[in-house]
Amino acid sequence: MNAQTEIIDGLTRSAACLSPKYFYDAAGSALFEQITQLPAYYLTRVERQIMVAHGAEIAQCIGTGGTVIEPGAGNCEKARALCELLCPARFVALDISEDFLHQAVAGLRAALPGIAVSAVVADLTHAIALPVDIPMPRRLVFYPGSSIGNFDPPYAQALLARMRSLLDDDGALLIGVDLVKQDAVLNAAYDDDQGVTAAFNRNVLTHVNRLIGSNFVPSQWLHRAFFNAAESRMEMHLEATVDTLVQWPGGERRFARSERIHTENSYKYRIEDFVALLRRAGFLQTQIWTDSDHWFAVLLARP
Repeated sequence: MNAQTEIIDGLTRSAACLSPKYFYDAAGSALFEQITQLPAYYLTRVERQIMVAHGAEIAQCIGTGGTVIEPGAGNCEKARALCELLCPARFVALDISEDFLHQAVAGLRAALPGIAVSAVVADLTHAIALPVDIPMPRRLVFYPGSSIGNFDPPYAQALLARMRSLLDDDGALLIGVDLVKQDAVLNAAYDDDQGVTAAFNRNVLTHVNRLIGSNFVPSQWLHRAFFNAAESRMEMHLEATVDTLVQWPGGERRFARSERIHTENSYKYRIEDFVALLRRAGFLQTQIWTDSDHWFAVLLARP
């Protein structure tokens, strides 16, 4: 299914939705980098604390050399810190936002000239194809930031299985996972008082306008975020502030005032549940590091 077909399918469902991958045009990627710097957005900060506190132990478990592969590489800052620890021979950055990816990879090449750095434009919801010259032995897939939480559990398992397929038996996955915690902490992280997350959420409509030729007016939509305890996930929605008719070539959708478009889920796991998910995806051995409050976990998983 191409992007246009996927977007229109989501918009015309009885409960309209958009895939969170459409957040990440150049503007959306830049806004997300701003989000990671916000005091309320604990995920990046706490994951970094874990990596600083346990980085030497993690590096010892993984070993130096080999190839690091990062799906959803973003600005490559986390990869830079990891590569400084591991000194890999190669680093492969995968991301859906092409311009942002090449800019980030250029910065990484300049910072770490001793590592062969490759950029691959990839949609993680489809099969992941790496360049043929990437060695198969001693690969490490690096998936930080709890990005796995954006996928409903069956799709998360399928993505983890695709990551497993990138590895030989000597490979490993290093993954960050956000854990269940107080609702107030979660809600503040996804609805900051500076409005950056709201701008990030609304920007998806600007991106969709370009992709399908629609006429969304982003200012007519409110950012809504809340914790759904029954599903153990944060949800983000866009809520229409007025009755509006959204049109695109060959179609349209009328949204009533207060009707919503579901734009993102972010699942929060108990460690034992995530380890079980890893096992179902083919990762049978795990080592786990957490912060002192058990807000976040970094797991090293092996076949």
